Amino acid sequence: MTKNMPKLRLLSVTAALLLSGIAHAGDISVNLAFKGANQRAFWETTIAAFQKANPDVKVKAAFIEEEAYKVQLPGWLTSEAPDVIKWHEGERIRYYAQRGLLEDLSTDWQKNGWDKSYAALAEASSFNGKKYSLPTDYFSWGMFYRKDLFAKAGIKGEPATWEEFLEACKKLKAAGIAPITVGGRDSWTLAVWFDYLNLRINGHAFHMQLMNGEAAYTDARVKKVYQAWQTLIDNKYFIEAPLSYSLDSAQPLMTQGKAAMMLMGTFISGGLPEAARAQTGYFRFPVVDPKVALAEDGSTDCLNIPARAKNKPDARRFLAFVSSAEVNARLAQTFGSLPANNQAAIPEDPYAKAGLAILTNSPGGIAQFYDRDMNKEMADEGMKGMQRFMSDPAKLDDILARMEAARKRIYRKS
Repeated sequence: MTKNMPKLRLLSVTAALLLSGIAHAGDISVNLAFKGANQRAFWETTIAAFQKANPDVKVKAAFIEEEAYKVQLPGWLTSEAPDVIKWHEGERIRYYAQRGLLEDLSTDWQKNGWDKSYAALAEASSFNGKKYSLPTDYFSWGMFYRKDLFAKAGIKGEPATWEEFLEACKKLKAAGIAPITVGGRDSWTLAVWFDYLNLRINGHAFHMQLMNGEAAYTDARVKKVYQAWQTLIDNKYFIEAPLSYSLDSAQPLMTQGKAAMMLMGTFISGGLPEAARAQTGYFRFPVVDPKVALAEDGSTDCLNIPARAKNKPDARRFLAFVSSAEVNARLAQTFGSLPANNQAAIPEDPYAKAGLAILTNSPGGIAQFYDRDMNKEMADEGMKGMQRFMSDPAKLDDILARMEAARKRIYRKS
Protein backbone atom coordinates (compact mmCIF):
# COMPACT_ATOMS: atom_id res chain seq x y z
CA MET A 1 0.00 0.00 0.00
CA THR A 2 2.81 2.40 0.92
CA LYS A 3 4.49 1.57 -2.38
CA ASN A 4 1.47 2.82 -4.38
CA MET A 5 0.89 6.01 -2.34
CA PRO A 6 2.86 8.41 -4.65
CA LYS A 7 0.98 7.10 -7.68
CA LEU A 8 -2.39 7.45 -5.92
CA ARG A 9 -1.49 10.94 -4.74
CA LEU A 10 -0.52 11.92 -8.32
CA LEU A 11 -3.77 10.55 -9.70
CA SER A 12 -5.83 12.46 -7.16
CA VAL A 13 -3.98 15.72 -7.91
CA THR A 14 -4.52 15.23 -11.66
CA ALA A 15 -8.23 14.59 -11.10
CA ALA A 16 -8.52 17.73 -9.00
CA LEU A 17 -6.82 19.79 -11.70
CA LEU A 18 -9.11 18.40 -14.37
CA LEU A 19 -12.18 19.18 -12.29
CA SER A 20 -10.98 22.72 -11.68
CA GLY A 21 -10.35 23.30 -15.41
CA ILE A 22 -6.64 24.06 -14.88
CA ALA A 23 -5.50 20.96 -16.73
CA HIS A 24 -6.96 20.06 -20.10
CA ALA A 25 -6.29 17.97 -23.15
CA GLY A 26 -4.52 20.65 -25.20
CA ASP A 27 -6.77 19.91 -28.20
CA ILE A 28 -9.68 22.05 -29.32
CA SER A 29 -12.22 21.30 -32.00
CA VAL A 30 -13.42 24.24 -34.09
CA ASN A 31 -16.42 23.94 -36.42
CA LEU A 32 -16.45 26.62 -39.11
CA ALA A 33 -19.12 27.47 -41.67
CA PHE A 34 -17.62 28.91 -44.83
CA LYS A 35 -18.54 30.24 -48.26
CA GLY A 36 -15.80 29.86 -50.84
CA ALA A 37 -12.14 28.85 -50.87
CA ASN A 38 -11.00 32.31 -49.74
CA GLN A 39 -12.83 32.02 -46.40
CA ARG A 40 -11.52 28.53 -45.75
CA ALA A 41 -7.97 29.66 -46.59
CA PHE A 42 -8.22 32.51 -44.07
CA TRP A 43 -9.20 30.15 -41.26
CA GLU A 44 -6.49 27.63 -42.16
CA THR A 45 -3.84 30.38 -42.08
CA THR A 46 -5.19 31.82 -38.83
CA ILE A 47 -5.33 28.42 -37.13
CA ALA A 48 -1.72 27.74 -38.18
CA ALA A 49 -0.67 31.12 -36.72
CA PHE A 50 -2.52 30.37 -33.46
CA GLN A 51 -0.84 26.98 -33.12
CA LYS A 52 2.57 28.54 -33.75
CA ALA A 53 1.91 31.07 -30.99
CA ASN A 54 0.43 28.35 -28.75
CA PRO A 55 2.43 25.18 -29.43
CA ASP A 56 0.76 23.37 -26.52
CA VAL A 57 -2.62 23.51 -28.29
CA LYS A 58 -3.68 21.50 -31.32
CA VAL A 59 -6.70 22.70 -33.31
CA LYS A 60 -8.91 20.17 -35.04
CA ALA A 61 -10.88 22.21 -37.58
CA ALA A 62 -13.99 21.02 -39.41
CA PHE A 63 -15.02 23.10 -42.43
CA ILE A 64 -18.71 22.73 -43.26
CA GLU A 65 -20.61 24.38 -46.10
CA GLU A 66 -22.93 27.10 -44.76
CA GLU A 67 -26.30 25.45 -45.46
CA ALA A 68 -25.25 22.05 -44.08
CA TYR A 69 -23.77 23.84 -41.05
CA LYS A 70 -27.11 25.44 -40.17
CA VAL A 71 -28.80 22.04 -40.16
CA GLN A 72 -26.12 20.34 -38.05
CA LEU A 73 -25.49 23.04 -35.45
CA PRO A 74 -28.44 22.28 -33.09
CA GLY A 75 -27.33 18.66 -32.85
CA TRP A 76 -23.76 19.62 -31.93
CA LEU A 77 -24.88 22.00 -29.22
CA THR A 78 -27.10 19.43 -27.53
CA SER A 79 -24.75 16.42 -27.76
CA GLU A 80 -21.04 16.19 -28.67
CA ALA A 81 -20.30 19.90 -28.86
CA PRO A 82 -17.13 21.28 -30.46
CA ASP A 83 -15.09 23.78 -28.44
CA VAL A 84 -15.67 26.72 -30.80
CA ILE A 85 -18.40 27.42 -33.34
CA LYS A 86 -18.93 30.14 -35.91
CA TRP A 87 -22.42 31.61 -35.85
CA HIS A 88 -24.62 34.70 -36.20
CA GLU A 89 -25.31 37.53 -33.77
CA GLY A 90 -28.68 38.83 -32.59
CA GLU A 91 -31.64 36.49 -32.17
CA ARG A 92 -29.59 33.56 -33.47
CA ILE A 93 -27.29 33.59 -30.42
CA ARG A 94 -30.06 34.59 -28.02
CA TYR A 95 -32.06 31.53 -29.12
CA TYR A 96 -29.28 29.18 -27.93
CA ALA A 97 -28.18 31.28 -24.96
CA GLN A 98 -31.72 31.21 -23.60
CA ARG A 99 -31.57 27.41 -23.69
CA GLY A 100 -28.28 27.27 -21.80
CA LEU A 101 -26.32 25.99 -24.80
CA LEU A 102 -23.68 28.75 -25.04
CA GLU A 103 -20.90 29.68 -22.63
CA ASP A 104 -21.07 33.06 -20.87
CA LEU A 105 -18.14 35.15 -22.18
CA SER A 106 -18.76 38.26 -20.07
CA THR A 107 -15.47 37.90 -18.17
CA ASP A 108 -13.60 37.53 -21.49
CA TRP A 109 -15.07 40.83 -22.66
CA GLN A 110 -13.62 42.53 -19.58
CA LYS A 111 -10.30 40.64 -19.49
CA ASN A 112 -9.51 41.08 -23.21
CA GLY A 113 -10.69 44.68 -23.53
CA TRP A 114 -13.54 43.74 -25.87
CA ASP A 115 -15.81 46.15 -23.97
CA LYS A 116 -13.87 48.91 -25.75
CA SER A 117 -12.69 47.37 -29.01
CA TYR A 118 -16.06 45.71 -29.74
CA ALA A 119 -18.27 48.27 -27.98
CA ALA A 120 -20.66 48.86 -30.91
CA LEU A 121 -21.57 45.16 -31.04
CA ALA A 122 -21.97 44.51 -27.32
CA GLU A 123 -25.78 44.53 -27.45
CA ALA A 124 -25.91 42.16 -30.44
CA SER A 125 -23.64 39.78 -28.49
CA SER A 126 -25.78 39.79 -25.33
CA PHE A 127 -28.71 38.05 -23.73
CA ASN A 128 -30.11 38.96 -20.31
CA GLY A 129 -27.13 41.16 -19.51
CA LYS A 130 -24.51 38.50 -20.33
CA LYS A 131 -22.29 38.30 -23.41
CA TYR A 132 -22.14 35.04 -25.32
CA SER A 133 -20.11 35.75 -28.45
CA LEU A 134 -17.06 37.35 -29.98
CA PRO A 135 -18.11 39.35 -33.07
CA THR A 136 -15.87 38.71 -36.08
CA ASP A 137 -17.20 40.98 -38.82
CA TYR A 138 -20.26 42.72 -40.15
CA PHE A 139 -21.47 43.56 -43.63
CA SER A 140 -24.06 45.46 -45.58
CA TRP A 141 -26.51 44.12 -48.14
CA GLY A 142 -27.15 45.65 -51.54
CA MET A 143 -27.37 45.10 -55.28
CA PHE A 144 -24.34 43.59 -56.99
CA TYR A 145 -24.56 44.25 -60.73
CA ARG A 146 -22.71 43.79 -64.00
CA LYS A 147 -21.63 47.15 -65.41
CA ASP A 148 -21.11 45.68 -68.89
CA LEU A 149 -24.64 44.26 -69.01
CA PHE A 150 -26.10 47.58 -67.85
CA ALA A 151 -24.21 49.31 -70.66
CA LYS A 152 -25.38 46.72 -73.20
CA ALA A 153 -29.00 47.32 -72.17
CA GLY A 154 -28.58 51.11 -72.34
CA ILE A 155 -28.88 51.71 -68.58
CA LYS A 156 -27.11 54.89 -67.55
CA GLY A 157 -26.18 54.94 -63.89
CA GLU A 158 -27.23 52.92 -60.84
CA PRO A 159 -30.99 52.90 -60.11
CA ALA A 160 -31.72 55.03 -57.03
CA THR A 161 -35.52 54.71 -56.99
CA TRP A 162 -37.92 51.80 -57.38
CA GLU A 163 -39.19 53.28 -60.67
CA GLU A 164 -35.64 53.45 -62.02
CA PHE A 165 -34.99 49.91 -60.84
CA LEU A 166 -38.08 48.56 -62.62
CA GLU A 167 -37.10 50.45 -65.77
CA ALA A 168 -33.61 48.92 -65.62
CA CYS A 169 -35.14 45.44 -65.27
CA LYS A 170 -37.38 46.14 -68.27
CA LYS A 171 -34.42 47.20 -70.43
CA LEU A 172 -32.35 44.19 -69.40
CA LYS A 173 -35.13 41.77 -70.23
CA ALA A 174 -35.68 43.47 -73.60
CA ALA A 175 -31.98 42.99 -74.32
CA GLY A 176 -32.30 39.26 -73.63
CA ILE A 177 -30.54 39.45 -70.25
CA ALA A 178 -31.97 37.93 -67.05
CA PRO A 179 -32.30 40.99 -64.77
CA ILE A 180 -31.98 39.27 -61.36
CA THR A 181 -30.43 36.04 -60.14
CA VAL A 182 -31.46 34.52 -56.80
CA GLY A 183 -30.81 31.15 -55.16
CA GLY A 184 -34.29 30.51 -53.80
CA ARG A 185 -33.54 26.92 -52.81
CA ASP A 186 -31.65 28.53 -49.92
CA SER A 187 -34.72 30.26 -48.51
CA TRP A 188 -32.77 33.01 -46.72
CA THR A 189 -31.81 34.47 -50.11
CA LEU A 190 -35.51 35.29 -50.52
CA ALA A 191 -35.76 36.74 -47.02
CA VAL A 192 -33.46 39.62 -47.95
CA TRP A 193 -35.96 40.65 -50.63
CA PHE A 194 -38.69 40.77 -48.01
CA ASP A 195 -36.44 42.68 -45.60
CA TYR A 196 -35.56 45.41 -48.06
CA LEU A 197 -39.01 45.89 -49.52
CA ASN A 198 -40.48 46.04 -46.01
CA LEU A 199 -37.80 48.47 -44.79
CA ARG A 200 -38.31 50.68 -47.84
CA ILE A 201 -42.13 50.57 -47.84
CA ASN A 202 -43.01 50.41 -44.13
CA GLY A 203 -39.84 51.53 -42.35
CA HIS A 204 -37.64 50.13 -39.60
CA ALA A 205 -40.13 50.47 -36.71
CA PHE A 206 -42.83 48.35 -38.37
CA HIS A 207 -40.22 45.92 -39.65
CA MET A 208 -38.99 45.26 -36.11
CA GLN A 209 -42.55 44.92 -34.81
CA LEU A 210 -43.01 42.13 -37.36
CA MET A 211 -39.65 40.58 -36.44
CA ASN A 212 -40.67 40.61 -32.76
CA GLY A 213 -44.02 38.93 -33.44
CA GLU A 214 -45.96 42.10 -32.60
CA ALA A 215 -47.61 42.65 -36.00
CA ALA A 216 -49.91 40.43 -38.03
CA TYR A 217 -48.89 38.92 -41.36
CA THR A 218 -52.42 39.65 -42.60
CA ASP A 219 -51.77 43.37 -42.01
CA ALA A 220 -52.30 45.37 -45.24
CA ARG A 221 -48.75 46.73 -44.91
CA VAL A 222 -47.29 43.22 -45.20
CA LYS A 223 -49.43 42.45 -48.22
CA LYS A 224 -48.19 45.66 -49.86
CA VAL A 225 -44.62 44.36 -49.57
CA TYR A 226 -45.50 41.10 -51.29
CA GLN A 227 -47.42 42.94 -54.01
CA ALA A 228 -44.32 45.00 -54.84
CA TRP A 229 -42.32 41.78 -54.92
CA GLN A 230 -44.95 40.19 -57.17
CA THR A 231 -44.32 42.90 -59.77
CA LEU A 232 -40.86 41.43 -60.28
CA ILE A 233 -42.21 37.87 -60.47
CA ASP A 234 -45.07 38.68 -62.85
CA ASN A 235 -42.74 40.52 -65.22
CA LYS A 236 -40.31 37.58 -65.13
CA TYR A 237 -37.42 39.71 -63.90
CA PHE A 238 -35.97 36.84 -61.85
CA ILE A 239 -34.09 33.98 -63.48
CA GLU A 240 -36.19 31.03 -64.58
CA ALA A 241 -36.92 28.43 -61.87
CA PRO A 242 -35.26 30.41 -59.05
CA LEU A 243 -36.21 27.77 -56.46
CA SER A 244 -34.00 25.23 -58.21
CA TYR A 245 -30.87 27.30 -57.50
CA SER A 246 -28.81 27.57 -54.32
CA LEU A 247 -26.70 30.66 -53.70
CA ASP A 248 -23.64 28.75 -54.92
CA SER A 249 -25.30 27.91 -58.24
CA ALA A 250 -27.09 31.27 -58.68
CA GLN A 251 -24.09 33.52 -58.07
CA PRO A 252 -22.09 32.28 -61.11
CA LEU A 253 -24.92 33.41 -63.38
CA MET A 254 -23.96 36.99 -62.48
CA THR A 255 -20.19 36.54 -62.41
CA GLN A 256 -20.34 34.84 -65.83
CA GLY A 257 -22.49 37.63 -67.26
CA LYS A 258 -25.67 35.54 -67.68
CA ALA A 259 -27.70 37.65 -65.20
CA ALA A 260 -27.30 41.32 -64.39
CA MET A 261 -28.05 41.74 -60.65
CA MET A 262 -28.10 39.95 -57.32
CA LEU A 263 -29.27 41.24 -53.93
CA MET A 264 -26.69 39.90 -51.48
CA GLY A 265 -24.33 40.74 -48.61
CA THR A 266 -20.83 42.02 -49.29
CA PHE A 267 -19.45 38.81 -47.77
CA ILE A 268 -19.57 37.26 -51.27
CA SER A 269 -17.20 39.87 -52.70
CA GLY A 270 -14.05 38.18 -51.40
CA GLY A 271 -14.85 35.19 -53.60
CA LEU A 272 -15.59 37.10 -56.81
CA PRO A 273 -13.38 35.88 -59.66
CA GLU A 274 -10.73 38.46 -60.50
CA ALA A 275 -11.96 38.67 -64.09
CA ALA A 276 -15.47 39.57 -62.90
CA ARG A 277 -14.50 42.16 -60.26
CA ALA A 278 -13.74 44.92 -62.76
CA GLN A 279 -17.22 44.58 -64.24
CA THR A 280 -19.08 44.16 -60.93
CA GLY A 281 -20.54 47.19 -59.14
CA TYR A 282 -22.58 47.52 -55.95
CA PHE A 283 -25.37 49.95 -55.03
CA ARG A 284 -27.82 50.59 -52.21
CA PHE A 285 -31.25 48.97 -52.54
CA PRO A 286 -33.38 51.65 -54.21
CA VAL A 287 -35.82 53.97 -52.47
CA VAL A 288 -39.44 52.83 -52.81
CA ASP A 289 -41.19 55.53 -50.74
CA PRO A 290 -39.17 58.76 -50.34
CA LYS A 291 -41.11 59.54 -47.15
CA VAL A 292 -39.66 56.45 -45.43
CA ALA A 293 -36.22 56.99 -43.83
CA LEU A 294 -33.51 54.75 -45.26
CA ALA A 295 -32.85 51.69 -43.11
CA GLU A 296 -30.52 48.77 -43.80
CA ASP A 297 -29.63 45.23 -42.86
CA GLY A 298 -26.21 45.16 -41.21
CA SER A 299 -25.49 41.55 -40.28
CA THR A 300 -22.82 40.46 -37.80
CA ASP A 301 -21.11 37.07 -37.56
CA CYS A 302 -19.40 35.75 -34.46
CA LEU A 303 -17.58 32.94 -32.66
CA ASN A 304 -19.06 31.17 -29.63
CA ILE A 305 -18.03 28.53 -27.12
CA PRO A 306 -20.74 25.90 -26.59
CA ALA A 307 -21.76 25.25 -23.00
CA ARG A 308 -20.88 21.56 -23.52
CA ALA A 309 -17.39 22.29 -24.89
CA LYS A 310 -14.73 20.01 -23.39
CA ASN A 311 -11.76 22.41 -23.46
CA LYS A 312 -13.05 25.87 -22.61
CA PRO A 313 -9.72 27.31 -21.37
CA ASP A 314 -8.00 26.79 -24.73
CA ALA A 315 -11.15 27.76 -26.62
CA ARG A 316 -10.96 31.09 -24.79
CA ARG A 317 -7.32 31.44 -25.84
CA PHE A 318 -8.35 30.87 -29.45
CA LEU A 319 -11.05 33.57 -29.28
CA ALA A 320 -8.61 36.00 -27.68
CA PHE A 321 -6.12 35.37 -30.50
CA VAL A 322 -8.72 35.88 -33.24
CA SER A 323 -10.01 39.05 -31.57
CA SER A 324 -6.80 41.03 -32.20
CA ALA A 325 -7.03 44.02 -34.51
CA GLU A 326 -4.50 42.46 -36.90
CA VAL A 327 -6.34 39.16 -37.31
CA ASN A 328 -9.72 40.90 -37.49
CA ALA A 329 -8.48 43.21 -40.25
CA ARG A 330 -7.23 40.23 -42.28
CA LEU A 331 -10.56 38.47 -41.83
CA ALA A 332 -12.51 41.48 -43.12
CA GLN A 333 -10.13 41.97 -46.04
CA THR A 334 -10.45 38.32 -47.06
CA PHE A 335 -14.22 38.13 -46.67
CA GLY A 336 -15.06 41.51 -48.24
CA SER A 337 -16.72 42.57 -44.99
CA LEU A 338 -16.04 45.12 -42.24
CA PRO A 339 -13.99 44.37 -39.09
CA ALA A 340 -15.89 44.05 -35.82
CA ASN A 341 -12.86 45.32 -33.87
CA ASN A 342 -12.94 49.13 -33.97
CA GLN A 343 -9.12 49.23 -33.86
CA ALA A 344 -8.76 47.16 -37.05
CA ALA A 345 -8.04 48.71 -40.44
CA ILE A 346 -10.92 49.04 -42.89
CA PRO A 347 -10.26 46.79 -45.91
CA GLU A 348 -9.04 48.22 -49.21
CA ASP A 349 -12.05 46.67 -50.89
CA PRO A 350 -14.54 48.71 -52.96
CA TYR A 351 -17.56 46.65 -51.88
CA ALA A 352 -16.71 46.80 -48.16
CA LYS A 353 -16.14 50.55 -48.43
CA ALA A 354 -19.42 51.04 -50.27
CA GLY A 355 -21.12 48.96 -47.58
CA LEU A 356 -19.60 51.08 -44.83
CA ALA A 357 -20.85 54.25 -46.52
CA ILE A 358 -24.35 52.75 -46.76
CA LEU A 359 -24.46 51.64 -43.13
CA THR A 360 -23.11 54.93 -41.75
CA ASN A 361 -25.74 56.83 -43.73
CA SER A 362 -28.85 54.97 -42.59
CA PRO A 363 -31.01 57.44 -40.64
CA GLY A 364 -33.91 54.96 -40.53
CA GLY A 365 -32.01 52.37 -38.45
CA ILE A 366 -30.12 49.08 -38.79
CA ALA A 367 -31.63 45.59 -38.65
CA GLN A 368 -29.63 42.34 -38.51
CA PHE A 369 -31.46 40.19 -41.08
CA TYR A 370 -34.82 38.41 -41.30
CA ASP A 371 -33.78 35.12 -39.69
CA ARG A 372 -31.32 36.84 -37.32
CA ASP A 373 -33.91 39.24 -35.92
CA MET A 374 -36.76 36.78 -35.49
CA ASN A 375 -37.66 33.76 -33.39
CA LYS A 376 -36.09 30.80 -35.22
CA GLU A 377 -39.31 28.80 -35.54
CA MET A 378 -41.18 31.79 -36.95
CA ALA A 379 -38.33 32.65 -39.31
CA ASP A 380 -38.37 29.11 -40.70
CA GLU A 381 -42.14 29.30 -41.25
CA GLY A 382 -41.84 32.71 -42.88
CA MET A 383 -39.11 31.64 -45.30
CA LYS A 384 -41.06 28.52 -46.31
CA GLY A 385 -43.92 30.87 -47.08
CA MET A 386 -41.63 32.97 -49.28
CA GLN A 387 -40.67 29.90 -51.28
CA ARG A 388 -44.36 29.07 -51.76
CA PHE A 389 -44.96 32.66 -52.84
CA MET A 390 -42.16 32.53 -55.44
CA SER A 391 -43.64 29.28 -56.72
CA ASP A 392 -47.24 30.57 -56.91
CA PRO A 393 -47.86 34.27 -56.13
CA ALA A 394 -51.61 33.81 -56.72
CA LYS A 395 -51.80 32.02 -53.36
CA LEU A 396 -50.55 35.08 -51.45
CA ASP A 397 -53.63 35.46 -49.22
CA ASP A 398 -53.48 31.81 -48.18
CA ILE A 399 -49.72 32.04 -47.57
CA LEU A 400 -50.11 35.12 -45.35
CA ALA A 401 -52.97 33.47 -43.46
CA ARG A 402 -50.74 30.46 -42.75
CA MET A 403 -47.93 32.72 -41.56
CA GLU A 404 -50.33 34.54 -39.26
CA ALA A 405 -51.61 31.26 -37.81
CA ALA A 406 -47.99 30.25 -37.19
CA ARG A 407 -47.24 33.60 -35.53
CA LYS A 408 -50.16 33.22 -33.11
CA ARG A 409 -49.14 29.67 -32.25
CA ILE A 410 -45.42 30.35 -31.86
CA TYR A 411 -45.62 33.56 -29.87
CA ARG A 412 -48.36 32.22 -27.60
CA LYS A 413 -46.02 29.31 -26.86
CA SER A 414 -43.02 31.55 -26.20
